[in-house]
Amino acid sequence: MAPLDAGMGRGRLGKARGIGGGGASRCPDRDRAVPSRFRRYVAGGRCKSTARLEGKVVIITGANTGIGKETARDLAKRGARVIIACRDTAKAEAAANEIRAETGNQQVIVKKLDLADTKSIREFAERFLAEEKELHILINNAGVMLCPYSKTADGFEMHLGVNHLGHFLLTFLLLERLKQSAPARIVNVSSLAHHGGRIRFHDLHGEKSYNRGLAYCHSKLANVLFTRELARRLQGTKVTANALHPGSVSSELVRHSFVMTWLWKIFSFFLKTPCEGAQTSIYCAVAEELESVTGQYFSDCQPAYVSSHGRDDETAKKLWRVSCELLGIQWD
Repeated sequence: MAPLDAGMGRGRLGKARGIGGGGASRCPDRDRAVPSRFRRYVAGGRCKSTARLEGKVVIITGANTGIGKETARDLAKRGARVIIACRDTAKAEAAANEIRAETGNQQVIVKKLDLADTKSIREFAERFLAEEKELHILINNAGVMLCPYSKTADGFEMHLGVNHLGHFLLTFLLLERLKQSAPARIVNVSSLAHHGGRIRFHDLHGEKSYNRGLAYCHSKLANVLFTRELARRLQGTKVTANALHPGSVSSELVRHSFVMTWLWKIFSFFLKTPCEGAQTSIYCAVAEELESVTGQYFSDCQPAYVSSHGRDDETAKKLWRVSCELLGIQWD
């Protein structure tokens, strides 16, 4: 396994073709009056891969808006069968209709998935496995941020429950299908915020003390540690797992905070568009040179620094064990 801060390997997901019908990812200029050099700096890295995905099946959680929607749009342009897995199916259908109309790809499918409810996660996985024979790319994109204190249907603190435990269970339930379809990829959307996170095993659900900003950081650290341990366990399976930071993106993720929503509007000039923010997710999903790369953390389509807490193998293993206990599963 290549550790999270290791160098990159090489490989191939799909045959590279011309850009016509969906090649290297491109985002429209948000404001042509803005100096192009500054916009390029704010936009960050761009996925340059022209890999095609005909015959590939993709699941993207939370793809009804933001970077998830833009990731779905890009992969649909490349010819993939894209499953949009969302809690709000009406909003997801609107997004899917838009993507189908733009790309001409009718294989953009909406499925109900509420990551705050393990019953919904299990029902989604059961339906998917009954209907789809292959799964090549799983993008764990959905997330919540800055929520007032609340718990999921199963009693988990909301950030931990949705951002980590929900995707942990979903990946567990779909892993055999990914192995059968290998080479396959798991992409976990984390954040630079993981640097401020700690895994507080003595108070995982924030019942003793709670700060919604720190709760988000803790959950993003959990994403990094999950990726690290998952990659270690998947050695030799041709299924890779990588995490990423999408950048500071103008999206609905800050909707639970009036202050952050206000600041996001004021400083939108300095934020990535959802399309720009989706570039590293797309890169991790399709770049030919990443086929054998696993356990890495990326930002702006290149390896990025991981906090010391995110490189703690013992914490990663303990978090894995505790996550299994909380979810009532055995994942050896």
